[in-house]
Amino acid sequence: MPYVSMFFGIIIRMFYNEHNPPHFHAEYQGSEGIFNFEGEMLQGNINSNTALKLIKEWALLRNAELEENWNNITDKAVLNKIEPLQ
Repeated sequence: MPYVSMFFGIIIRMFYNEHNPPHFHAEYQGSEGIFNFEGEMLQGNINSNTALKLIKEWALLRNAELEENWNNITDKAVLNKIEPLQ
C-alpha cells in the first residue's frame, strides 16, 4: 500500500476511492487511526499520546500538502510524498 510520509515509526497513507470528509490514515506499532487534516483522530485505536501529538504536529505543518493530495485523489492524479516530521 502506498504511503505519503513516514517519521518516528509512524506511517501516513492516503488512498484512492476514499470518502468525505478529507482524511488520512496513520499506523503506529500495529495500531491504526483515521485523522482529519488538523490531526484529530476521527476513529482508530492509536493510544500513544506521543504518537498522537506527533501526528497532530505533522498534520498542522503539512496541511496544504494534505489538501493538495486530497484534490489529487478526487482528480485521480498521482499522490505526492510529503516531508516527514523532523
